[in-house]
Amino acid sequence: MPPTATAVPAAAMVWFRMGLRLHDCDPLRAAMDLLASSAPPPLSSSATTSSSSTAATSAVVRPLLVPFFVIDPYYGLQPGGSARGGPRRWVFLLQSLRALDASLRERGSRLLVLRGDPIALLPALWSAVGASHVFAMWQDGSPHVTQRDARVRALASAAGVTFVHTGGHLLYPVADVLRRNDGTAPLTYQAYLRTVAKLPSPPPPADPPTKLPPVTDTAVAAIRDALIAASSSATADPGTQQQQPLHHVAGPAGNFSVPTVAELGFAETEDALASRFRGGEDEALRALDAYMEQKTKVLKFGTLSPRLFYHRLQAAYAAASGRHSHPPVSLLGQLLWREFYYCAAAATPNFGRMEGNPVCRQIDWWCRDGRDDPRNPDAARLLAAWTDARTGYPWIDAIMTQLRVDGWMHHLARHSVACFLTRGDLFISWERGAEVFEELLLDHDWSLNIGNWLWLSASAFFHQYFRVYSPVSFGKKYDKQGKPWKAPVSVLRAAGVVLGENYPRRIVDHDVAMKANMARMKAAFDASREGGVGGDTAGNADAGDAGGADAREDAVAWPAPVTTAAAPAMTTTPRGSAAASSRNINARRRQRPLADFFAPATGAGGSSKRGRTE
Repeated sequence: MPPTATAVPAAAMVWFRMGLRLHDCDPLRAAMDLLASSAPPPLSSSATTSSSSTAATSAVVRPLLVPFFVIDPYYGLQPGGSARGGPRRWVFLLQSLRALDASLRERGSRLLVLRGDPIALLPALWSAVGASHVFAMWQDGSPHVTQRDARVRALASAAGVTFVHTGGHLLYPVADVLRRNDGTAPLTYQAYLRTVAKLPSPPPPADPPTKLPPVTDTAVAAIRDALIAASSSATADPGTQQQQPLHHVAGPAGNFSVPTVAELGFAETEDALASRFRGGEDEALRALDAYMEQKTKVLKFGTLSPRLFYHRLQAAYAAASGRHSHPPVSLLGQLLWREFYYCAAAATPNFGRMEGNPVCRQIDWWCRDGRDDPRNPDAARLLAAWTDARTGYPWIDAIMTQLRVDGWMHHLARHSVACFLTRGDLFISWERGAEVFEELLLDHDWSLNIGNWLWLSASAFFHQYFRVYSPVSFGKKYDKQGKPWKAPVSVLRAAGVVLGENYPRRIVDHDVAMKANMARMKAAFDASREGGVGGDTAGNADAGDAGGADAREDAVAWPAPVTTAAAPAMTTTPRGSAAASSRNINARRRQRPLADFFAPATGAGGSSKRGRTE
């Protein structure tokens, strides 16, 4: 419910992070409702407005709604040298920002793109515009986002500004799921489904606004001048990631425009860096209409509302004749996998790493502390070969090449390369693989990326470590040969291939490597049972659920388009019972308490036979 008339500010700010769209945009609707609730008071009502900023913004049309996005140095103002985003994802983001700015301009507003640390910039911005509310869509439970938002909330509270987290990025807000589940996250997919089934259905998506309060050139100039003035007197906040003069905040042209790839430090042109997938709200809606395999990329930056997707699916189910699939393998099931991982990630301490993660099995991977490992001098070379598509296994190398070229790969392809890196062949830490995916995926999503690496490495949520994707037999569905090391020299010569020169020899023998890795995994699982450490509850609890559907690897959905193809051919012999060990510690008791996760409301809203390898 909007505040009373006496609390209505002269200005409100909408911080776009996720949700780069106007349809079904909760922060934008909340800000509009706030400003429309009654006539705004004088600008002096903002306790944080200094005399200089008041003078600078006195000519600005009121009420003022300021939509803005921040290029955060944590993610790399020079992303060419950053591990937190490859060039294709940055281009996709810039396309999405330009599309958002164009949509805002069609309605009389515009997007301000700030450069710098949000912790330093937001106090200066709300002081400059006289805002008393900042609205932002809840993003995720990653450490950086959680710490940043907590710091912004504290600064806002001290300044008399209300910082409001809204929904919109998920179908079921994490807070609602945790409260319904006694303050803890369900650690199995079936338990998650049972929990959300008790919650209200997601509301229908809201239409985009037709008109917005203007952000005039006068307002832009006043905001810029106020921020520059603030830079000369502001004391740097100790929590900032990077100290940057505020006069750089508006970009080289001084107008808060969407940056170019050159400004972000890339030498290549945008066309050279772009993926075949384009960003932007209109692209997302076209993809939904055409049922294209683009839905995860548009969900990542929120150019498509998950609620719109959900209700379009429900309409399709209602219109369809006959039976249709159900979670976890249905399209709706894939959306709920996304929700499941978001909830688990938000409620689990240290979710993004093995050490200190209460649901993660402690496995002595190579490269667990970095890309080098003194215990295994070959580990860094093997990791580099996997990253650079030089494993000598055409199926694996083709997938990793597609990742680098397109910023995307099918979710079963992701399963293959993740299994190969970890328990299948190289026995390298899943954390290193997650770093590579974080850099190169257009649709990288922290919660889903970590959750699925935990699953595919059999570190959490999944316990059948002996079910290994063969880098040969699984790929034969698409490449009947796939074994250049067995090809006659004449065949290789005719194809222009010289093993060890223009195509690598195999970096490992899959049969040998898998046998050794299965012994290591068994030892790790035995240790977790005996010591009660590390996530067996998360992996085993669903074995007794109806059908045990989500215990199948092929039922797991990476954040990628869904296929209805037959289950992948695993290189495994059935193990037998998958009952949970009675010695498991209840991992739910080691989650973050509900009170730690949510700030007070301040505004709206067991032995195995070894499988064959080929």
